[in-house]
Amino acid sequence: MAFKAVRFANDSRAEFYNVLRARVKEFFDSNEITPYGNRHMVMKTISMLVIYLTPMAILYAGAFNSVLVMFACWIVMGFGMAGIGMSVMHDANHGSYSKNEAVNKYVGYLINLVGGCAVNWKIQHNLLHHSFTNVEGMDEDIAPGSVLRFSPHQPLKKQHRYQHIYAWFLYSLMTIMWITKKDFKQLIDYKNRGLLKTHVRKPFGELMLRLIGVKVFYYIVTLVIPLMLLPFSWWIITLGFILMHLLAGLTLSTIFQSAHVMPESDYALPDENGKMDANWALHQLANTTNFAPKSKFLTWYLGGLNFQIEHHLFQHISHVYYSQLSKIVEKTAKEFGVDYNVEPTFVKAVSSHAKMLKTLGRA
Repeated sequence: MAFKAVRFANDSRAEFYNVLRARVKEFFDSNEITPYGNRHMVMKTISMLVIYLTPMAILYAGAFNSVLVMFACWIVMGFGMAGIGMSVMHDANHGSYSKNEAVNKYVGYLINLVGGCAVNWKIQHNLLHHSFTNVEGMDEDIAPGSVLRFSPHQPLKKQHRYQHIYAWFLYSLMTIMWITKKDFKQLIDYKNRGLLKTHVRKPFGELMLRLIGVKVFYYIVTLVIPLMLLPFSWWIITLGFILMHLLAGLTLSTIFQSAHVMPESDYALPDENGKMDANWALHQLANTTNFAPKSKFLTWYLGGLNFQIEHHLFQHISHVYYSQLSKIVEKTAKEFGVDYNVEPTFVKAVSSHAKMLKTLGRA
């Protein structure tokens, strides 16, 4: 399916989103605040960088002979890596961290610090996932390859019967795929689809050289230097490096998939002319689920991604306001008779996601 082939309906049901946007605007106007990040966002940025960089500094110092201490550092870095991804660079690459575009640009580059690629992420996440959530052939977040089945429209294979069991291991490989082949493969794919030309407007050769440079820098900083400084066998250090990525990958994948690959998702398809039956806002609500709305810690650590509905409807608003906006969105949805999907806890959300994997693996 070619990009831009899908069009959402523009009908009277769009009144829901019009009313909702007006109410959200009133929220910011009446409180005399902007939709961008505030001092809490700055403090969170500092906190996440400390969580990630402090154990790295301890590794660099090499002032210990304990393998347990070394592994503890890698584990903390794994959670710091995921935290930077969800709580800091995510807002910046959506343009909601600051009203200053330069700040968003450079803070968004933090994804490169943890092994990813800002250019690819913006196309995959901002453009494809947010525009066409759960639309087969458009949303790459539900296209993990034949090893997993995230949509009822994908071919059913024998191994999918057990995907609710083995999916978690594959989830943990997410950032390992980033730092090895995925970013290179994506960049080539986006070039062939014309997305670099229309949305990045930089030569492919320049972007590829930058990508290679970023990966080389990342490996030197996070793996080569520890191999040179730490008094342990190379395989033990490498094992710690891999453990960091397994934790980060499992955390990130579980959070994102538990918001969209859920029993409530409708996975609507466009007709033969590429037209969707629902308008864009209603499609987002039909394919997105919130979870643990009362957990202040998860809201802080996950960068508000437990409020995925609010994030998808207002991706250019900083996540620091999602908890407050959720009350407006839920109330408006109820008034218009629109489903507002929410799981009470994170454990319940993961359980529902696992059940959906099992259903998709057998249906």
